[in-house]
Amino acid sequence: MATIYEVSKLAGVSLATVSRVLNKNTPVREETRLKVLAAVEKLGYQPNSVAQSLASNRSNSIGIVVPELNGPFFGTLLSDIENRFRQAGKHVIIAAGHSDEKLEKDSIAFLQSRNCDALILHVEAVSDDYLVELMQKKVRFVLINRFVAPLYDRCITLNNQHGGYLATRHILEHGHRRIGYISGPMWKHDADQRYKGHIRALTEFGLEPSEQRFYEGDYHEKSGETGARILLENDPSITALVCANDEMAAGALTAARELGRELPADLSIMGFDNVNFSHYTHPKLTTVNYPVGGMGEMAAQLILKRVYDQKVDAIQTVFEPRVIERCSVGPAPDEA
Repeated sequence: MATIYEVSKLAGVSLATVSRVLNKNTPVREETRLKVLAAVEKLGYQPNSVAQSLASNRSNSIGIVVPELNGPFFGTLLSDIENRFRQAGKHVIIAAGHSDEKLEKDSIAFLQSRNCDALILHVEAVSDDYLVELMQKKVRFVLINRFVAPLYDRCITLNNQHGGYLATRHILEHGHRRIGYISGPMWKHDADQRYKGHIRALTEFGLEPSEQRFYEGDYHEKSGETGARILLENDPSITALVCANDEMAAGALTAARELGRELPADLSIMGFDNVNFSHYTHPKLTTVNYPVGGMGEMAAQLILKRVYDQKVDAIQTVFEPRVIERCSVGPAPDEA
């Protein structure tokens, strides 16, 4: 097996130069870089990652904790994070926390045991105090979709309340006044904020929220289907459903068709997230764009800047949602 010394000798450069080329952490003249890479290829040299880690006190790996590994939302998040780190010559290790406090803590401890240089955390069940304690222990991490005041400079967030407001206002602007709402789990910060935005839009139009037109889902398609069925059967006068994410909106579309509702002629449905399947539903789903891929990439950029001292573009910590108009929202039936 070839060694770094042989690469150095064949390329005619120092060991330090070979290291800089392989680690991609310091600019090297293009001519020199190509000579080193040619020597690496000719010798079939494979860097010893354990030795590199011991020498640099870095593993060049980043741990990621997300609630789940399935579904279009987290698939997009993980893909964009991994892609950004791969461009920078880093690797990711992924663990799922399943929105459970013990599992989230276990996942974080596991990633720390793998000597990850930093963590990206999309966690929902652990307390703010626990996260502050991690910071105090000098653990390097970035939070996604969660704001903790003492950690403000490592939080990448979406303005969820404004997104909830935009979703319901869009429905109201189409003349709807009998509106059902299917929320995510209300103990989750983003679900709570989206619902507060919904109430703010209703209030702006002189309407009161109604318990009979509210259903708490779990962000999964089946709960959207169940919620839509319950709301529409209990109150057939409802002309629009606002769903706190696209998966539940997809379930609501299914329930509405099975109940004989014509979409959007006599029932409009609004989603949230703008996941990749939302423009393949029938009708195509009007939704609120959640730039989760961009937020994941921004979290990666923040780590590359602070942990690896790489030059990156300006860091954006708060992202704003916007309505994506398609075909599932139309005028209220009595206003058409």
